[in-house]
Amino acid sequence: MLLTILGCSGSLPGPAGPASGYLLRADGFHLVVDFGSGVLAALQTHCDPFAVDALLFSHLHPDHCSDFTALTVLRRYHTHPPHDTSARRLPVHGPSDAADRFARAYAENARELATTDLSDVFEFNDLTEDTIHIGPFDVTAVRVAHPCEAYGFRIATDTASLVYTGDTGPCDAVRRLALGADVLLAESTWSHTEDRPRGQHMSGHQAGEAAAAGGVGRLLLTHIAPWTDPLGVLAEARATFTGPVELAEQGATYRIG
Repeated sequence: MLLTILGCSGSLPGPAGPASGYLLRADGFHLVVDFGSGVLAALQTHCDPFAVDALLFSHLHPDHCSDFTALTVLRRYHTHPPHDTSARRLPVHGPSDAADRFARAYAENARELATTDLSDVFEFNDLTEDTIHIGPFDVTAVRVAHPCEAYGFRIATDTASLVYTGDTGPCDAVRRLALGADVLLAESTWSHTEDRPRGQHMSGHQAGEAAAAGGVGRLLLTHIAPWTDPLGVLAEARATFTGPVELAEQGATYRIG
């Protein structure tokens, strides 16, 4: 399994890179997890967007999904698409209101919303707390601690496992998902203080705790807000997890397993 960081800036795109988006590849299959601001541009430096085989959304805050409308334009109106998109709608796996939310984002005005339907280019599938098969990946979704319907994922092949927290505060769901994973890709939005709002995000300290509790092989810190010191978050994580810890690097590719 190969993981490419398309975007890792927390809460909004930063001065040097897009918001959340991750490309996973195995056995020739391309799965993109989250599709925030700037991710479509970054994706085009790594693969043809028409080569993407499925999309998976942790939740529908704009920094995780706002480039979906641009992808819709590309798939609908590209004059010479490299593949026959009319013969295959792109599978989209996400929270239960994804089809409606994306239609509302795409509609030109309130009058046209009633007739906006994106099912000509996308096949929408609602996530539940279950394991589904997406190409070569077994994807286990669990609800995590965030103010909206939000999921963390364990994404596995026969030889590798990646756990992605999505956006979440510390919770048992993340710790259960992380057990024995090769890599934990953990959001670490802010530095650690005891008065941070609960049920929203994790600090580097808390991401390290989750990695330690799960006995993961490696911790990658992501979704660090542009106003947060990344080296401070890294130091926090290293203080609570003794295994390998890195900051997710924009554009980098990591081999999992």
